Amino acid sequence: MKNRLHVLRAKRRWTQAELAQRLGVSRQTINAVETEKYEPSLSLAFRMAAIFETIIESIFDSNPGPSKKRCTGLRNKGNQG
Repeated sequence: MKNRLHVLRAKRRWTQAELAQRLGVSRQTINAVETEKYEPSLSLAFRMAAIFETIIESIFDSNPGPSKKRCTGLRNKGNQG
């Protein structure tokens, strides 16, 4: 899930470790969320929103758009032979 966590953290000049401590999670968790390898629980997302004094939707994009793994199955007519 796309997110703005890195941007929000950078604006406050917090390290991943500092944000992790404020949220009661590991630095690795913050890194995984920022790199979109882990989607936080709803509870953690609410805590993030509270720390940044914003709403969850301003941190996380629940509608990232079309998947990068699309395959249309169409062939280029020029390559048929």
